Amino acid sequence: MDAPLPHPFPVALDLRGVDVLVVGGGRIAARKARSLLDAGAVVTAVAPRFDEEFPAEATRITRSYEADDIRGRMLVISATDDDSGARASLDAAAAGTWVNVADDPERCTCHLPAVLRHGPVTVAVSTGGASPALAGWIRDRIADVIGPEVGVVAESLATTRAAMHARGESTEAIDWRPIIEAALAQALGEASTAQRM
Repeated sequence: MDAPLPHPFPVALDLRGVDVLVVGGGRIAARKARSLLDAGAVVTAVAPRFDEEFPAEATRITRSYEADDIRGRMLVISATDDDSGARASLDAAAAGTWVNVADDPERCTCHLPAVLRHGPVTVAVSTGGASPALAGWIRDRIADVIGPEVGVVAESLATTRAAMHARGESTEAIDWRPIIEAALAQALGEASTAQRM
């Protein structure tokens, strides 16, 4: 009997200016390229054809994937309906590059979670590739209870923390729960007032 897989280690990557390769030019590849661009990545995509929805900001190479396409990349995202995903996975492993192959968790060294964003707050749900649909369902349930007000609160708390640090104070020993709850109540009250106006 195989040993259970260890839990994946969750991490939020700062992709600003990071060179990322997208293998594929269809709708799914376009959606992944858009997410990467929104995160500040420098996206190069390689595919024989590109969907009309594919982001114009990505550099496009109109041909089939080649092993050299991985050179110098930190991350590779493959979303194709041919064998180039499998080849990209092998090439990425050989190069020590993180790779995600859509709908093929066995070929992935990283998994892309279902994401909910409000301002600086990001909630990510992963099933380790077991069921992206379940991850999306859980994210949608979270969205039912966590609204845009958390983004407002996060920005307010960042200002408070920065002011404390500027005064030489530590933010580690503070019980933040009552402060967060008060800030949330205020943000919800302001949102409710704005809706009534």
